[in-house]
Amino acid sequence: MDASELTSLEGRVIAIAGAGGNLGPTVVRRLAPTGARLALGGRHKTPLDELTVESNLEADTADVDLLDPSSAAAWASGIAERLGRIDALVHLVGGWRGGQPIEEAPLEDWDVLENLLVRTTQHATQAFARHLMESGRGRFVVVSSGQGQAPTSKNAVYAAAKAAQEAWTLALADRFKGTGATANIIVVGSILTPQMREESPDKDFSTFTPAEEIAEAIAYLCSDAAATMNGQRLTLRGAR
Repeated sequence: MDASELTSLEGRVIAIAGAGGNLGPTVVRRLAPTGARLALGGRHKTPLDELTVESNLEADTADVDLLDPSSAAAWASGIAERLGRIDALVHLVGGWRGGQPIEEAPLEDWDVLENLLVRTTQHATQAFARHLMESGRGRFVVVSSGQGQAPTSKNAVYAAAKAAQEAWTLALADRFKGTGATANIIVVGSILTPQMREESPDKDFSTFTPAEEIAEAIAYLCSDAAATMNGQRLTLRGAR
């Protein structure tokens, strides 16, 4: 049985923020055969259009700046108008700064990471929350890092931003109680993309989280099988 047959999302409208990033293409290709209608958002529309052509799929694509609340709101309302509803928002926007001891860490990194990780999540969820609650089976999924719960001294700023992003998501899950909508977090290690595997076939990626596993978890969280899973962390970091 094909993996796509195990997760039917027939007729659901799923928006993917950051669809053109490192993880985006793998997630798009995993969700495409499930019967869902995909709405792809990114800072630039052209790479999203190229992705749909390369993957031989039809999808709604749009330029969106999630640092601008009005742009986020316009994206959400546009999807609802064009496709009739919104059943899920998958948040793949991310970034990293770190690697220095806490006493040397440039605090300017906070401004960058707060925008990339926290503000984009806030603006997106505020724009989509009403639509997800109206769906009756709405889903919000965000990809996070183990740093959000177990910060290390050389990633203090990144860890603080991830913790804030997770706290916002858990608060959203509380808002969703009783509506049929859910909000959950996928916790991963360093992400291994197909491109990385192709470029470095001999490298040891045993401690990384494959993009395909993350995409599979996203499909699960968007499905009816995860209807009672709300305000939870799904950890894909392994024990290695």
